[in-house]
Amino acid sequence: MYKRANNLTSSGIVVYITGIWYNSVKSAKELEVARKIIVRKTEDKKSREYELVYILTPEMSDEALETRVNNITQFITSKDGTIIGVDKWGKKKLAYPIKHFLEGNYILTKFTMSPARCKELEANLRISEDIVRHLLVNVDS
Repeated sequence: MYKRANNLTSSGIVVYITGIWYNSVKSAKELEVARKIIVRKTEDKKSREYELVYILTPEMSDEALETRVNNITQFITSKDGTIIGVDKWGKKKLAYPIKHFLEGNYILTKFTMSPARCKELEANLRISEDIVRHLLVNVDS
C-alpha cells in the first residue's frame, strides 16, 4: 500500500498511496485516518448476531410480562433488527439479591442488528425499571 520514494522534498518524505503521490507524511496519515473512519461506518451498517438475557421483576403478572417482552422485540424490529428466537426460562431464584429481589423472570432473546442500534437498545434497557439486570453479548466473534 505504501511506497517510499528515494527523493526527499523540503516538506518531508514523498509517499505513494494507491495511485496518488503525497509530499508530506502528515497528509498521507490524514488520508489513512479518513479511510479507517469510512471502513468503520460501513462495518456499523452490517448486522451482527446478538444474544440478550434479561431478568424482569418477579412481581409482574403474566400479561405484563408478555407485554414487556413484546415491547422489547418490537423495539428490535423497529430498529431494522430481526428476531431469531425468544426463550422464556421462567421464574428462577437469584444467586444474590439484586435491587431487593430474591428471584426474577429470565428471558433470552436471539436477534441480529447493527452495532450502532444496539447502543440504543442497551440505553433503553438501562432506563427501564422492570428490568432488574441485562446482558447483551455479540455471538459473531
